[in-house]
Amino acid sequence: MNLMGGSHVQRLEGAIQASVLRQNVIANNIANADTPHFKRSEVQFESLLRDQLSSNKLRGRRTHEKHMYIGPRSGVPQASLIQDKQSVMGNNKNNVDMEHEMTVQAENQLRYYTYVQQLNHHINMMKTAIDARR
Repeated sequence: MNLMGGSHVQRLEGAIQASVLRQNVIANNIANADTPHFKRSEVQFESLLRDQLSSNKLRGRRTHEKHMYIGPRSGVPQASLIQDKQSVMGNNKNNVDMEHEMTVQAENQLRYYTYVQQLNHHINMMKTAIDARR
């Protein structure tokens, strides 16, 4: 039995990885705020996960590794990187808005800490359950 490999933990891991990727993308956007013709990028993850969780498609349960999959395979969607090529902010055709980037960075930091707290809570609950059986 894989205690830490459940879908809840996989989703948290995917969210944490997406937050780390988002932090790197935001840092790259900020570093290139004065670079002519630079186009900002952003990470898309939460909307992909929300779409996956809200889909009401039939999904079979595999009880053996040789069983066939029924419906979409469960798992965590991969974060995707999107470049904003449409907007222009400055005369140099750069589209990095520092205020927006700082706001997104603060929001991402809060999300990251929330995901880590949820993962720690899950681990502590598993630890409590194991200790109670002793």
